[in-house]
Amino acid sequence: MSHTVSARPDAPRTLLGFDYGTSRIGVAVGQELTATATALVTVRARDGKPDWPAITLLIEQWQPDAVVVGLPLNMDGSFHDLSKRAQRFGNQLHGRYNLRAYFMDERLSSLEAERELRGKSRKVRAADIDKVAAKVILESWLMQPNV
Repeated sequence: MSHTVSARPDAPRTLLGFDYGTSRIGVAVGQELTATATALVTVRARDGKPDWPAITLLIEQWQPDAVVVGLPLNMDGSFHDLSKRAQRFGNQLHGRYNLRAYFMDERLSSLEAERELRGKSRKVRAADIDKVAAKVILESWLMQPNV
């Protein structure tokens, strides 16, 4: 009789967080044990189409148990065009990599990321804001009770 080794369902998970945009997608990695995340990279997108080979490399490198995608909403909580595109991106991550995709309200995450970066340097690049925003999104999701 053969046995397969599987992760315990209650073991802390590793997750990749994404700040989806039509020209750039920020990526962060985090884990449940400490509920912290680290900004990784910003992946290019062309006309809203992600650089899937670059994302595949990140999935292979970090082997996440799930992904968290920032869901851009209007300040009143309603959806707009980018909300639907981010949701589609999360669904594509699920379909391509068989990973559970969670969504997290990302309102003001870029503003918080920029504030964090400005505290470290005067020069802040958009690509840096995107990957730090992914970190902010992922940490916000990790801090939720019963995640």
